[in-house]
Amino acid sequence: MIALPCIERNHLLDALPVDNYEHLLPHLERIPMALGTVLHEPGDDLHYAYFPTTCIVAMLYEMENGASAEIAIVGNEGMIGVALFMGSGRMVNRAVVVSPGYAYRIKSRFFMPAFNQYTSLFRLILLYTQALMTQMSQTAVCNRYHVVEQQLCRWILQCLDRLASNELSMTQELIATMLGVRRESVTEAAMKLQQAGLIDYRRGHITMLDRAALEARVCECYQVVKMEFDRLLPSAPRGNSSATLTQLFRPSTLMQ
Repeated sequence: MIALPCIERNHLLDALPVDNYEHLLPHLERIPMALGTVLHEPGDDLHYAYFPTTCIVAMLYEMENGASAEIAIVGNEGMIGVALFMGSGRMVNRAVVVSPGYAYRIKSRFFMPAFNQYTSLFRLILLYTQALMTQMSQTAVCNRYHVVEQQLCRWILQCLDRLASNELSMTQELIATMLGVRRESVTEAAMKLQQAGLIDYRRGHITMLDRAALEARVCECYQVVKMEFDRLLPSAPRGNSSATLTQLFRPSTLMQ
C-alpha cells in the first residue's frame, strides 16, 4: 500500500480502511495552498473536495457591507466541500487559506462515487460534518457572548491544534477579519496575553509560550468543540488499529 507522506497527514484519510483509502489514493492531488488562496466563493459550484494537511482554511461569511467573520476553520482534522454530499453542490460561505501549507484535493466526480459506495467513508464524513456543525454553532455563540481576549485564546488554540508548531504567522488584519472585530481590539487582547506571559506577539507572528495558562484563560467554547471532535473522530495515525476502526464504523456510532 502506498501511503501519504507522514509529515503531511490528514486525519480523515488516515482513519479510512485500507480498501477505501486505496480507492481514493490515485485521485488525490497534492497542491500548495498559498496564504490568501480562495477555494470557493458563496454560490460557486464545487468541483473538488480538499483535505488539508499542513495548511488551515477559514470558512467565512461575508455581509453585504463587506464585513466578514469566521464560522469555522479546517485543518488536518477535516475537509472542505461538505456541500458535495449534502445535495446542493454549492456553499454559502467563502473558503480562504489563512495559514499556508499543503492539501490533497480530489475531483468531485471521483469522490462522490466512493462516498456513495463505501459505507465506512460515508459514516466517517457524516461524523466529521456533525463535529464541524458543532464548531460552527459554538463559534457563533462565542462571537456573541465572549470578550475578544477569550475569542483570541480560542482561535489561537484551535489553529495550533491543526499545526505541528507553537507558532502562527497571522496579521492583525487577518485575525480581526476572522473574529469580526476591529484591529485595535485584536492588538489590545494580544498585548494582554503577552503581558501575562502566555504568548509572544510580534507584528504578524504569534508564539505560544504557556499552553496550560492559555487553556485556563479561554472560554468554554474551545473545550466544547475539542471534546466533540475527540468523541466523534479518531486521533490515531494510520495504523489501521482494529479497535479504533471497529468503534468508529459500528452503526451505533451515528446514533450517539
